[in-house]
Amino acid sequence: MKQLSLFREIIVDNFAGGGGASTGIEMATGMSVDIAINHDPAAIEMHKLNHPDTEHYCESVWDVDPKEACKGRKVGLAWFSPDCTHHSKAKGGTPVKQEIRGLAWIAVKWALAVKPRVIMLENVEEFKDWGPIENGNPIKELKGKTFQSFVKALESLGYEVDFRELHACDYGAPTIRKRFFMIARCDGKTIKWPEPTHGDPQSPAVQLGRLKPWRTTSEIIDWSIGAPSIFERKTPLVPNTLNRIEKGLFKFVINTDNPYMVSEDIAAYLISYYTERTENEVRGLSLNSPLHTITAGGNRFAVVYAFMTKYYGQSTAQGLNEPLHTITTKDRFALTTCIVRNQQIIDIGLRMMQPHELFAAQGFPNNYHHPGKKAEQIKRVGNSVPPPFADALVRANLPELCASSSRYAVNI
Repeated sequence: MKQLSLFREIIVDNFAGGGGASTGIEMATGMSVDIAINHDPAAIEMHKLNHPDTEHYCESVWDVDPKEACKGRKVGLAWFSPDCTHHSKAKGGTPVKQEIRGLAWIAVKWALAVKPRVIMLENVEEFKDWGPIENGNPIKELKGKTFQSFVKALESLGYEVDFRELHACDYGAPTIRKRFFMIARCDGKTIKWPEPTHGDPQSPAVQLGRLKPWRTTSEIIDWSIGAPSIFERKTPLVPNTLNRIEKGLFKFVINTDNPYMVSEDIAAYLISYYTERTENEVRGLSLNSPLHTITAGGNRFAVVYAFMTKYYGQSTAQGLNEPLHTITTKDRFALTTCIVRNQQIIDIGLRMMQPHELFAAQGFPNNYHHPGKKAEQIKRVGNSVPPPFADALVRANLPELCASSSRYAVNI
């Protein structure tokens, strides 16, 4: 049980979810957040498992009294990640709910009640367009009016406010996820935006060693999991999936000078063909074991290429030499392998990405626990804040709370 101290500033994570922001904050400070609030029991259980020293509130953020929760302690940082569903362009023409779009006002409630020294808010980029709605649809002529009122409300309480959009890949997460961030502080100090630590491998900054190259999708793939052949499934793949695979093959294997080849330095595989077998049989060879006997019968080994088939958006696939595209709350990525022998494609494998791979892509440490069924885990990671975001923002703005080490430190 964490000892209560009236002298140390505390940290509060509203809309804590499964703990993405909390984990990033702990990466920076070396301490668990003091208070975590979320209405979802499953999310709170996951948060408790990974942050046992935190005081948890499994209820609506509106039902938690900030003064009662803080018990006289000063708040150094209050983090807010209100539901972004009804702000996102991904919502399309579906009617939006005012009560969900208005969740961000909870930040003003906390500012009025306990005046956190620093407030950080994360959302989708469309959050800036927050405005009145009529019959479930935003009023175009008033786009952004509510957002402006929200900013003015914080400013009227003595906060300096600034905001911008950041990409997770620029701070060490192997995903391109872009998010809106707002920082408000009332302690007279200047708001600081963290400098990127990673960048485009072809950029001068990376070439000159000033930045690390973006981490790639290939880093987070668990190569110990096989990719079953698309030709040997009990239920054939639907035409749309086959079409996506075909487009990916042409773009990332056939018509490129730099296809991603599964290399010898990962729990990957080659395919060997020299043994007795049936006409369509192939045998996997682990690269952790000695190579099978090389015979004089010509090229008897195939090469495995790989790319990612994508099930949302305009693009149908992506390469493994780039960060993973934005992770959603549903299964949307599949590892696709292409086995080539003598310049002929002899088999294609396909499997969906697993939760532990997606958590790694989001920037969670390897020792982070994510229990539950697969669909629940993917929902948690799709809704999560990439921890490197929170880590970088806290280090830039609250260095006095930061530590040199953390149990959640990751090599980025």
